[in-house]
Amino acid sequence: MITVVGEALADLIADRDGRTFTAHPGGSPANVALGLSRLGTPSVLGTRIGADLFGAMVGDHLRESGVDLRPLPAPTADTSVAFAATDADGMARYDFRISWDITGVPPVDGSECLHTGSLATLLEPGAGVVEAAMAAAATTSYDPNVRPSLSGSPEHERARVERQVALSDVVKVSEEDLAWLHPDEDPVDRARHWLALGPALVVVTLGPRGAHALTAAHSLHRPGPPTTVVDTVGAGDAFTAGLLHWLSRADLLDGAHGSIADLPQDGLAAALDFANAVAAITCSRAGADPPTAPELGEARSLLPAR
Repeated sequence: MITVVGEALADLIADRDGRTFTAHPGGSPANVALGLSRLGTPSVLGTRIGADLFGAMVGDHLRESGVDLRPLPAPTADTSVAFAATDADGMARYDFRISWDITGVPPVDGSECLHTGSLATLLEPGAGVVEAAMAAAATTSYDPNVRPSLSGSPEHERARVERQVALSDVVKVSEEDLAWLHPDEDPVDRARHWLALGPALVVVTLGPRGAHALTAAHSLHRPGPPTTVVDTVGAGDAFTAGLLHWLSRADLLDGAHGSIADLPQDGLAAALDFANAVAAITCSRAGADPPTAPELGEARSLLPAR
């Protein structure tokens, strides 16, 4: 079981006319919990969600896929909203109406890993609560999932993100995030610097070019499979779910920092190929709609044997 802590919200995605919006359940951490559950890894989502129409939509969507939803204590209770529009290539941009004022993260017995990131590690006062949980967890997975519209300057954000990277065992980051944080630096070079801060594994996602992984022993690029892109909403979260599912199946979570760092190159390649396949299917359909295990077809052969 993997515990995910972070925002769950309603994504209102604009149609091509820019005037009509369709509501989809969303939120980066919520998407990861959903993806894990659909793949067959039990997930618990600690989040802030309201007893309103959007909250009912998001909650029903998560529970239907088997996510164990745990509302976190907070002084306010309305469900947050993200407005999203996509360009001609299906790339999404966002505008948020969100509060993240949680006051606690209850422990979950039997969890092998804590995953968090995105707005949950950015927006105060809840970000401080989440960061304390990252420091206390036996194994931590982190995706900074930078949101420039809600962030300070890149210079300001670098210190926060790198502090949280140092608390993590597994880090997934997109090349877009790194381009915003470090515009004049090669993303793999920056990932190598992040690896030196303490994680066992740092993965940079490269959109249609796949992903690049770094451990102390290996630096490995794997291309993404061909796909027809409808939009990229939730693609990075689907990749994270696929990666964590693979690591869980390989018994490499649950405090096993050294085991992740020692993953052989063929295992690392299989993990990236599997995560790339999960993300590619998500890109082929609208909204954050990650695949179930049966939908993965041949990609299932990449999973470690039980």
